[in-house]
Amino acid sequence: MGRDAAQLRPTVLEALQGVGIEWVVCGAQAPAGLGVLVFNEVDTSTLDAVRDSRMNTMTRVLAVATTSQGLAAGACWRLLQAGASDALVWEGSRDAAAEIAARLERWHAVDRIIESPAVQRRLVGRAPSWLPVLRQLVEVAAFTDASVLLLGESGTGKEEVARLIHELDRRPNRRDLVTLDCTTVVPELSGSEFFGHERGSFTGAANARDGAFALADGGTLFLDEVGDLPLALQAQLLRVVQERLYKRVGANAWQQTDFRLVCATNRELSEQVTQGGFRRDFFHRILSWMCRLPPLRERPEDILPLAQHFLRTLRPDMELELDPHVREYLLMREYPGNIRELRQLIGRICKRHVGSGPITVGDIPPDDRPSSEGPGDWRDVSFAQAIQRALSLGAGLKEIGRSASDTAIRLVLAEEQGNLQRAARRLGVTDRALQLRRAQHDE
Repeated sequence: MGRDAAQLRPTVLEALQGVGIEWVVCGAQAPAGLGVLVFNEVDTSTLDAVRDSRMNTMTRVLAVATTSQGLAAGACWRLLQAGASDALVWEGSRDAAAEIAARLERWHAVDRIIESPAVQRRLVGRAPSWLPVLRQLVEVAAFTDASVLLLGESGTGKEEVARLIHELDRRPNRRDLVTLDCTTVVPELSGSEFFGHERGSFTGAANARDGAFALADGGTLFLDEVGDLPLALQAQLLRVVQERLYKRVGANAWQQTDFRLVCATNRELSEQVTQGGFRRDFFHRILSWMCRLPPLRERPEDILPLAQHFLRTLRPDMELELDPHVREYLLMREYPGNIRELRQLIGRICKRHVGSGPITVGDIPPDDRPSSEGPGDWRDVSFAQAIQRALSLGAGLKEIGRSASDTAIRLVLAEEQGNLQRAARRLGVTDRALQLRRAQHDE
């Protein structure tokens, strides 16, 4: 982007090769992977280049400005909004090549973990709204020891995420994952549940007992629905969450524990803090790193992959397919219960299906079938809301139309594994027209 950037590009490529990074210069049909964009200033063409490089959701872009002025006046934030994963300045850096290499190596390691069986069997999907979240989850799980607060609606997969964080934890001699559902904690016995107790410390305490903090020592403690903890109990947990020190009920000696804390809730804790329903000091102690899991309505591209995943899980004895009408039904249906509801629906369908042929509309239980002739218009409320948001951000008709077309192309190419002929047929255009459209992105 610009003459200075064109002159600097060979220097960047040579420097990257010097630190062990192999590279290729990509054209219009760039493969998925890690990319470096060198530019002078952030203008329309720079932002378009970033957006176009993200046509494949697996691509990650590092934006490199030739001078510090290239990232001035909020330019770095515009790059991130367009889809860049990070932005830095080449000029004046002590070792820009090493900085670039470090980022690319970390991103490559994260993506390699995402493709591993440990992740694939737990968290399915590559929707644009989900993949960045998944990458953050993998990075914080595998490369840090940070506590994690998971926010999201019921059924979005918070427990599966907690299990994955535990599995990816690289602590040597890592011990067990201990789960405590905060909605089931009886106030009168909460001290024993969390801290454990000594024999005879209260009526019925015939034997000493370890609590959650002792059981999670060396492992992970998952507090599910942490937003349901009573205020009084939150106060009792402040010290152990911050210092990892606690006393058993009825004991005088402090005990040391070492666990990774993962909390989850479907409540808006920040609002509860403001309203006095959740302690501010406890909130900030569990807020080492926060992740908000998107609802299924925000990741429609993942509905069919998730459905196929559940089919394989529920019927491992055969490879079942969904006929086109069932696929359409699943895509148009609403899922207020999110991923959990989709899994339960697929379970009901599997129970009705016989034979090894494709699943058809007759396999859908009567109570789950749409009341009208079809599942509804694809131009639903969420479609209108997306356009409204674009308009409020200043996007014009041309930009909205182009974005819709680009999104459709990206989604179909991803579903057809990059096959241009099948993608063009589904989009109702010729192969040549689709090739030209993709070529325009590189200009």
